[in-house]
Amino acid sequence: MQIKIALLLALFISFFATLGWLPLFDLDEGAFSEATREMLESGNFLTTYLNGELRFDKPIFIYWFQALSVKIFGLNEFAVRLPSAIAGALWVGATYLFTKRYADSKRAFIASFIMIASLQITIIAKAAIADALLNLFIALAMFSLYRLYETRENRFIFFTYLFVGLGALTKGPVAIMIPMVVSFLLFMIKGEWKFWLKSVFNPLGIGIFLLVAAPWYVLEYMDQGEKFINGFFFKHNISRFNGAMEGHYGSLVYYIPVFLIGLLPFTTLYIKVLVKVKTLFKNDLHLFLIIWFLFVFIFFSFSGTKLPHYVIYGYTPLFVLVGLLWQERMSSFWLIMPSILLYLILLALPLFLNFGGLEVIRDAYAVEILKDSMVLFDVFYYGALLGAVIFSIIMIRLEWSLFSKLLAVGFLFIMIVSFVVMPLVAHAKQTPIKEAAMIVKERDLNVTMSHINVPTFIFYSQKKVRRGEIRVGDVVLIKSNKLDSLKKYDIIYKNRGISLVKVEQI
Repeated sequence: MQIKIALLLALFISFFATLGWLPLFDLDEGAFSEATREMLESGNFLTTYLNGELRFDKPIFIYWFQALSVKIFGLNEFAVRLPSAIAGALWVGATYLFTKRYADSKRAFIASFIMIASLQITIIAKAAIADALLNLFIALAMFSLYRLYETRENRFIFFTYLFVGLGALTKGPVAIMIPMVVSFLLFMIKGEWKFWLKSVFNPLGIGIFLLVAAPWYVLEYMDQGEKFINGFFFKHNISRFNGAMEGHYGSLVYYIPVFLIGLLPFTTLYIKVLVKVKTLFKNDLHLFLIIWFLFVFIFFSFSGTKLPHYVIYGYTPLFVLVGLLWQERMSSFWLIMPSILLYLILLALPLFLNFGGLEVIRDAYAVEILKDSMVLFDVFYYGALLGAVIFSIIMIRLEWSLFSKLLAVGFLFIMIVSFVVMPLVAHAKQTPIKEAAMIVKERDLNVTMSHINVPTFIFYSQKKVRRGEIRVGDVVLIKSNKLDSLKKYDIIYKNRGISLVKVEQI
């Protein structure tokens, strides 16, 4: 009972406590939320638009959930983020139940708790984007696949197709590809290719998939025709693998640092599991989980477009593996040290920026933000991080069980990320954009956006912006470092790298 209470408390703090507390982040949160707002404004629940223009980045499912939440709770940060938090909680619950089937409650708790505390998960599970929902459906599909392998019961074929269909309705082909390829590799390795083929081409399973996913795709094609095919399938799926979109490129080792940082504070637990990769092949469940992780990691390492959250599709099996293989023999030092290093880096960050760090940053916009944000590194910031470092160092020497230290490290990390780091980043980068947008909304101004792309501004102002050539008399939202492109202007608002000005002379 105490374990379940601890899990629910961690879940609440990590996923739900700050949903409505921080402004939305650009670009993705702003884009999804504004597309949902325009959906409600227009009454068109089939096709999504952003700033009045077609948006084919993702399928429709997350927008429907966000729209429903906004209808219930109003147009605010809490409402557009709530569907992701709920999906994240269900994702954790599914991971707990799957792990418990093959272990005990304690190991299931460990798998779920390290998931909740992981840096990338605690961020994505409260972000107003599609990925928490997608990861829920991928996890459910993969869990069903393994149950199919284990039991050979047709009902798990049907469950798999159901979850794959919902995933395809959430983000598209990736929800089909991961279960398809991973199951193929598992069944081939085990010499069960005939059963795999029989399962893949199960008529009822295919029918379930088509019943779930096909209607929206068909209706969208009927509505938009070739625009949908070219925009969704070619641009936002095939082109993302073939080349880097929107500057999101990286080398073959891009996901190694993402992995090391994104799975903090328990990175060493995952490394400990992965170094035993050869021994994992001896157990069917372990083999399935490691194939799942390795396929995602390798596939997206070769993808032309690289974004940090892509590798999360392969994190769930790592959470399960760590839970299944948990041992109390690990050194406390290696368990706790990764989070200590992060806290020390965060403590040193303002000192680095004050003593020459800004000079090595090439992005002038980022420099403007950081210069004006130094005031945010206050007594609370230093006190919280210094206290976290001291407590963590003391904890290494305490005569606690490794399980108790795991709990302490996880809860402390969640608190630091949720109440220290994320608020600072939000107030530095997003609060000025929200404040400028509220001015525009209150004064009913028409705005031209120049040298900047911030959909949160459109969401908060609730007004479409014009893009293109600046004209005399325009009210312009622009990066402060680009103001020298204007000859004469009146400043309406200026803070942390962004300016809202009325142009008097070009």
